[in-house]
Amino acid sequence: MNSSIEELATKQVFTTGEAAEICKVSQQTIIRCFDSGRLKGFRVPGSRFRRIPREELIRFMRQNEIPVDLLQKGKRKLLVVDDDEQIQELFVDVLSRDDRFEIKTAGTGYDAGILTEQFKPDLIVLDYMLPDINGNVVCKRIRDTVEMRHTKIIIVSGVVNQDEIDDLLKAGADEFVKKPFNVEKLQQRIYALLEL
Repeated sequence: MNSSIEELATKQVFTTGEAAEICKVSQQTIIRCFDSGRLKGFRVPGSRFRRIPREELIRFMRQNEIPVDLLQKGKRKLLVVDDDEQIQELFVDVLSRDDRFEIKTAGTGYDAGILTEQFKPDLIVLDYMLPDINGNVVCKRIRDTVEMRHTKIIIVSGVVNQDEIDDLLKAGADEFVKKPFNVEKLQQRIYALLEL
């Protein structure tokens, strides 16, 4: 595998040309599958350019029996956002034992926003009650960013009621986990959401 393919395999969103290179088919084939809805993605706002999120490309490849080894070699990026340093350390300790993960942490919504932009995580474990902003606002901001719409978000909190949970899910969270949580069960949810 040459370096350009290795770099390509770590991307989170692909052009049709990149998807074609990974799937070893023509770009025209990828475009036809995209336009027919067999391969889902989005168009860059204000243009005709098609973009395909990593998870959708993997789903498409599996459905069509195309080996996904190339895409699974890259590390999955996790961002843990919590103002409790002990919680951050717990996640880093448990998740860093799995060498498929690259992990970063943030203690505020502001830092989470900057890291989300730079790090482009596959999944965010997000505390609802941050010192500067609530988790639902972070969720909405991530979902409003086209390239981050497919980032998985798990909200963790011990202080929200059912109405607040419903609001979080409407804001774009994929899961809600109540504190205190079983870290092994949460780890399993991370694996499930990332299809590992």
